[in-house]
Amino acid sequence: MGSLERFKIDLKGQTEENASYEFGLEKDYFDAIEATEVKGGKLQATLDVQKRAGVYELNFHIEGDATVVCDLCLDDLQQPVSTDSRLVVRLGDRYSDDDDVITIPAEEGTLDVSWLMYEMIALAIPTRHVHPEGECNPAMLERIGEMSIHEEDHAESDPRWKDLEKLKSTIKE
Repeated sequence: MGSLERFKIDLKGQTEENASYEFGLEKDYFDAIEATEVKGGKLQATLDVQKRAGVYELNFHIEGDATVVCDLCLDDLQQPVSTDSRLVVRLGDRYSDDDDVITIPAEEGTLDVSWLMYEMIALAIPTRHVHPEGECNPAMLERIGEMSIHEEDHAESDPRWKDLEKLKSTIKE
């Protein structure tokens, strides 16, 4: 299990008006984050922090390929990701995540961006994860076809299906 310590940004200690960070998001990151939707990947994240009048504007850009599970064949699927996000952070009395502004305790002054970046990646991936036509695992597709229940099978296994078919025919007429 990797460490997420490198994703903690010391805002309180930022002396410059602008600061930039770069992160490689690979196997060690995804193992450490312990999330289930995105299994892995190879992404590059850049974070620009601008300090302005008591608030910090964080601009993220994340690009690369994320590994998810295909909803159909359950094999790994490489999903391209390109996302930009903006967050505003301020120092305050206690942690709060209201609307578009995150408040972190002033005595701490650090913000862990590891989970924030994971959420940005997950939101950039389409809801349906399926290989392009013809690229799914053929053995798995065959097995799914064998296990699928066809309409004819319903009628044989449960007589209520015949009654539903009659009702469906009546409604069509």
